[in-house]
Amino acid sequence: MSNKDNLFATPLNQVSDFSFDEAVADVFPDMISRSVPGYQTIIHTIGQLAASHVQPRSMVYDLGCSLGAASLSVSRSCPAQHCQIAAIDSSPAMVERCKRTVGSFQLPNPIEVSEGFAQTVTMKNASMVIMNFTLQFIPPPERAAMLQSIYDALLPGGIFVLSEKIRHGNTAGETLINDLHLNFKRQNGYSELEISQKRAALENVMLIDTFADHDQRLNDAGFSDVVMWYRCFNFMSLVAIK
Repeated sequence: MSNKDNLFATPLNQVSDFSFDEAVADVFPDMISRSVPGYQTIIHTIGQLAASHVQPRSMVYDLGCSLGAASLSVSRSCPAQHCQIAAIDSSPAMVERCKRTVGSFQLPNPIEVSEGFAQTVTMKNASMVIMNFTLQFIPPPERAAMLQSIYDALLPGGIFVLSEKIRHGNTAGETLINDLHLNFKRQNGYSELEISQKRAALENVMLIDTFADHDQRLNDAGFSDVVMWYRCFNFMSLVAIK
C-alpha cells in the first residue's frame, strides 16, 4: 500500500519548484495514479509493445524510470533472458527506491538501475526506448538532441515510447482539456489548495509542448512514423517507429 499524497494539503508560505525528492518518492505511486488519467493502462501497454517489438539480445532503455513501473512491465512481458533493461533516473531518491523494488522480484529479464541524466546516457543496440512523462522536465533547447540520440541508438524497426502531458494549440481547447483534468483530480480527492499549490510548484519545471511539436521533432530526428495510441484530456502516449 503506497503512502497518500498530501504534500500540498496545507498552506505553504512559499511554494518551491517541484523536485523528485524523498518526499515525492515516498508518495509517488499515489500521486501519479490520482493525477495522470490512464497511467496503469500506459504501463500495461508498454509491456504489450515490448512483447511485440523488443528484439532478442537487445537493450531497452527506460529514461526517467522513477520507481521502475515501465521497466518491470517490459521485463515481465518479454520471454526470459530476451533483453537487458537499463533504468535511469536523475533523482537519487527515486533510484534508491527503484533499486529496492527491482531487487525484491525474480525477473525474467534483468533490470539495471542507475542514476544519471537522460541527456547524457550512452545508448546502443536498443530495440525500445521509453520516456514516460520525462521529456517534459528536460529543458526545451535540449529536447531535439535528446530525441536524435534515441533515434541513433535504435535498431531498425525499434520503437520509442513517449508519454507526455501536452497543451492544446488554441485557448478554447486548452481551457476545455485543462478543466476536464482538474475535475479528474478533484474526483480523486485533491482539494483546490492542493491543485493550486502543485500547479505553482510545477510552473517553472514542467514545460509542455503540443502534439504537433512532438510530431515535428520526431520526424526531424528521422522516425518513419509517429502513432498517438493513447489520449485522455491533456495526456497522451505515442510510439515512434524507426
